Amino acid sequence: MHDLSKAPDLATGLFVFLLATLLGLEVVRRVSPLLHTPLMSLTNAISAIAVIVAIELSGGPSTIGIVLGTLALIAAMTNVLGGFLITDRMLKMFKSREARK
Repeated sequence: MHDLSKAPDLATGLFVFLLATLLGLEVVRRVSPLLHTPLMSLTNAISAIAVIVAIELSGGPSTIGIVLGTLALIAAMTNVLGGFLITDRMLKMFKSREARK
């Protein structure tokens, strides 16, 4: 019988990460273009949570946790920055020409 109190191993974590990535790509791919700006705001909020978790993970005692936490922090911050840049660019498209000047 399995002891459920033990932390999942690396293979299980990577498998869950792969499934979550594929599911996320499929969901985002099917979003209507009208919903991209609200979706970017939501993904920025989710990425901000990932940044906090990555900071916590990178401060752990294990070397693998520090390396994976640092990589997760870089990936999440890239996502947050890119999301803000894309959202800003999309919102500028909706401003009138007089408001831009």
